[in-house]
Amino acid sequence: MTKKEAIRQTHQEHTLMSLGFTRDEAESLRRISIRLRSWFERECGTDGGCIERDEATDRPYWINSITGRRFPIRDMETGARKRLAFIINARNARESYRDIATKPAGQTIAEYIGARNLSAYIQTDPRGCALYVLRPGDVPEGADPSAYYSRGIAVY
Repeated sequence: MTKKEAIRQTHQEHTLMSLGFTRDEAESLRRISIRLRSWFERECGTDGGCIERDEATDRPYWINSITGRRFPIRDMETGARKRLAFIINARNARESYRDIATKPAGQTIAEYIGARNLSAYIQTDPRGCALYVLRPGDVPEGADPSAYYSRGIAVY
């Protein structure tokens, strides 16, 4: 790892920690992003083949580009998505309990908690970052996150 990469990772870790993630959660988010990007690259295809999902069973298969044979492979995408949801939900629950005492008088608890929750956007295009953490103001209400995800925090 170069010095520049170490500085970038440290900055990203501190940014995620300032949002309420723990150091381990920030590292897990980075690993999830790497895993998802690798998966999406292989879905698009390499010289050796590509990943395809069976439409009936939703199981992933590696399609060899030379022989055309299908081989079952481990589904790394589903596990990464589950871990991501767990980390985001744990952070949101932790922060909502911590900050409930500072709730403004005119706001209900549900409104206050909803206004402080983070969400995640997964970009399936392998040419860039795969995971973005979205803060409440990053995407306008009612808008599609796929049009505004770059306002969030890129985790790579």
